[in-house]
Amino acid sequence: MGVGGAHDGSRNGHRPTARYSAFALFTRGLRKSPWPRAWRAHDLRPSYDVVIVGGGVHGLATAYYLAANHGITDVAVLDKGYIGSGGSGRNTAIVRSNYLTPEGVRFYDRSVKLYERLSADLNFNVMFSQRGHLTLAHNDSSLRTMRWRAEVNKLEGVDSEVISPEDIKRLVPYMDTSASARYPILGALHHPPGGTIRHDAVVWGYARGADAHGVHIHQGTEVTGIQVARDRVTAVRTTRGDIATPVVVNCTAGWSTLISDMVGVRTPVATFPLQAAVTEPVKPFLDTVVVSGSLHVYVSQTDRGELVFGASVDPFTSYSMRGSLEFIEELAGHVLALMPSLSKVRLLRQWAGLCDMTPDYSPIMGPTPVEGFYLDVGWGTYGFKAGPVSGESMAELIATTKTPEIIATFDLARFADGRLVGEKGAASVGH
Repeated sequence: MGVGGAHDGSRNGHRPTARYSAFALFTRGLRKSPWPRAWRAHDLRPSYDVVIVGGGVHGLATAYYLAANHGITDVAVLDKGYIGSGGSGRNTAIVRSNYLTPEGVRFYDRSVKLYERLSADLNFNVMFSQRGHLTLAHNDSSLRTMRWRAEVNKLEGVDSEVISPEDIKRLVPYMDTSASARYPILGALHHPPGGTIRHDAVVWGYARGADAHGVHIHQGTEVTGIQVARDRVTAVRTTRGDIATPVVVNCTAGWSTLISDMVGVRTPVATFPLQAAVTEPVKPFLDTVVVSGSLHVYVSQTDRGELVFGASVDPFTSYSMRGSLEFIEELAGHVLALMPSLSKVRLLRQWAGLCDMTPDYSPIMGPTPVEGFYLDVGWGTYGFKAGPVSGESMAELIATTKTPEIIATFDLARFADGRLVGEKGAASVGH
């Protein structure tokens, strides 16, 4: 992962971070001496001020900002597996803010801004590469949607514009932009601030930062129940014992409805598998993220040379995280329609994660009818890119009990009130 820059530990209450020169790293390796833990293991306390369910980027970011921004450090993060073992470890780590609704654009743009400075804030290299993001348009309808998104983005101060096939060819020389292509490319929405990030580095960085502030991170701790008295949260039951707490934050993905059902809060969420795949390393040639909503495919290249492919969610609800031959066949066909020269590249592996989809393709964030129970769920295929802003805003909500304006439209009540935030045009395959 690499070691962050030197830091004297004097700011924000961080413990001092060791300074390692190249020679020190070399000699430590020769001695085979144990490395210090990035975060500590703790006994489970009988009570905490805040319990966060889910040890992915959303849960850890919430814990970190609670401590760093608001001084709330009596916090426990619980995960039934290991840190980052859920959606945070199974995504394709694309970051962007070129959404369709003004609310969505403002929200995700704040997350991009936080990602831009995250390595410095956490003193940990998260490997954010702003290489640009292209969303292709293959028909007139898609091109109109790209222009619509571009205008909304510009009004919100986000760098996005529709470019021609000639401009696309200059950015991606291996793309088939000819008129004879099976799926002709009429244009694309170009979003220069978009890019990719090392997803596990983000998780480890937030965990390390939260731990430095005194947050307790508990791996292998499954929540089995939440106690409620007089419509208020009082305790959490786990496989390691009970925890008294007045605040519980549901930051799970895939199983968010199961946690919400423990307190009697129903959410309009359906869980779908999302598959992805990666190839053998090849010489770097793809300097931007390429997405085709019409073909349900996206591709980027890592610094090591692997091509990372993905598509839309599977067309059925399930908790399965196994890959399928049907997915690979369809994916390969669509990728080769865009870049025929990739026909000889070998696929190495595929995997799947779970996506909690809402009816309007926007998240559910904020308080619930049960006092002290908060939601940060329903992230579909776009949760990782929202990790920093979600953690920052949820921490502010918990600390002040006032809903920040940036997440006010994502409340649970919008489904009953008919205030949907329709992001399907920018979120369903736009990872």
